[in-house]
Amino acid sequence: MNQPASASSERRSLADAPIRVVSHRASLLTRLKNLWGRRELLVSLTASDIKIKYKNSTLGFFWSMLSPALTLGIYFMVFGVVLKSGIPNFALYLFSGLVVWNLFQTSVNTATGVIVDRAGLVKKVSFPREILALSNVGAGVVYFCSQMLVLTVVLLAMRHQPAWGFMWLLPLSFVSLYLITASVAVLMSGITVYMRDMKHLMEVALMLWFWLTPVVYSYSNSMAAQLKSHGLLAIYFFNPITWIVLTFQRIFYVTQVAVSPKTTTMIHVLPNWPLSTYVEMNVALLGFSIILFFVAESLFGRLEVNFESEL
Repeated sequence: MNQPASASSERRSLADAPIRVVSHRASLLTRLKNLWGRRELLVSLTASDIKIKYKNSTLGFFWSMLSPALTLGIYFMVFGVVLKSGIPNFALYLFSGLVVWNLFQTSVNTATGVIVDRAGLVKKVSFPREILALSNVGAGVVYFCSQMLVLTVVLLAMRHQPAWGFMWLLPLSFVSLYLITASVAVLMSGITVYMRDMKHLMEVALMLWFWLTPVVYSYSNSMAAQLKSHGLLAIYFFNPITWIVLTFQRIFYVTQVAVSPKTTTMIHVLPNWPLSTYVEMNVALLGFSIILFFVAESLFGRLEVNFESEL
């Protein structure tokens, strides 16, 4: 007996429909154990990212130090000489915050589309997919270390003493910076698999994020008052990178109150906070960054289950 044409057509439609493969979603603890177990792969991919970036380059890894130095020179000419920011030793102030921002921006930018760019590897080899994004963050950490060497040279050239009493906050602040950067990088890399425009949108978002961070301008009492009058002070401090930048500036730039070479008046370059405030701020930020990383890992696990069918 012949089956109805509608039933036969329905079966053909189901057969032609794309098959969505749903993978087993591991628990957060299992994911973290898998990451730790594949740490050698993470190191290998990080080294590979660095080698690929400087492949066939004459100066090679030296560019990781020359590039931030040139960037510093450009920002210094624009904001220190042409626009005259009015901040004494502006180059040092600028670079103290720029090393933080460069790690965050470079890592997030490169990691956002990394899973899409390496779709062939993702579909053929079984490994924790977030390692691809974390390898970009690892490469960013290597560049960060080279930029810290440049900052050290700047300190020596200017004969500027850092705030040694605050120096022990540097590892604490760096761990928070790494975890926040890794969280955003991992989450954006997963979202971009489903929304390919996210890579371009993130570039614009990072540009806006940069200007919401006190890198090329100072967090002065006058600026705090202006933000407070417009109801934006809470939003300003909702940016966790601001806290890290202020810590680095307090450690390396040191000066809180100075005479502006532009107006010859006293200005508050950095917040007049005691050490205890910076300690509380960094401890709170570390707790937030740990929670954020766990949340990013959990959300990435939900996104990962259909990567093969989406790529």
